[in-house]
Amino acid sequence: MEKQLIVSIGREFGSGGHEVAELIAKKLGIQLIDDRLLYDLANENNIPYEDAKKYDERPKNPFLSRTVAGFSSAVEENLAKMQFKYLKKLAEKGESFVVVGRCSEHVLKDYPCMVSAFVLGNVETKCERVMKKYQLSESEARKLMKKKDYTRKNYHNYYCEGKWGDSRNYDMCVNSSDIGVEGTVEVILKFIERKK
Repeated sequence: MEKQLIVSIGREFGSGGHEVAELIAKKLGIQLIDDRLLYDLANENNIPYEDAKKYDERPKNPFLSRTVAGFSSAVEENLAKMQFKYLKKLAEKGESFVVVGRCSEHVLKDYPCMVSAFVLGNVETKCERVMKKYQLSESEARKLMKKKDYTRKNYHNYYCEGKWGDSRNYDMCVNSSDIGVEGTVEVILKFIERKK
């Protein structure tokens, strides 16, 4: 790929957004940045990976932390800032990549080569996908979906100006329920092609 391209994929839990990101990265021949970046950050900063995973994508608890002279005692906030810095470093180096979540549509908004999409879905379709993938009952799947989306929303809304899932904060929002993962990938790739 001659020009830099950054694709940011936000997603509802169960929408297939991560699969969409994987396929886009594969079709474009560029790297995928997802929660595996925690391994790199943990190694670089001498943090046990389990701790990084535990505090990943969580807003800081204001009752259990404090900020003095710009430095926060909140592990969650420090980890989030490390991830944002990591993404900006990749972008500044001119690398092309697809990134899943991580407030990337906000963190990288100043890069004109960035395309952002939010993948959502109908509750029933998402529930079926979650039940199948995690071997859960319908009630367990619905509970997990609610918990995951609640966590993502709180994390995102804590660190970003725009609200999670609000169509005004993305180049496009795609409902994967009717067109499936492959169809969603096609729609996003067509948008990228037109934007170029």
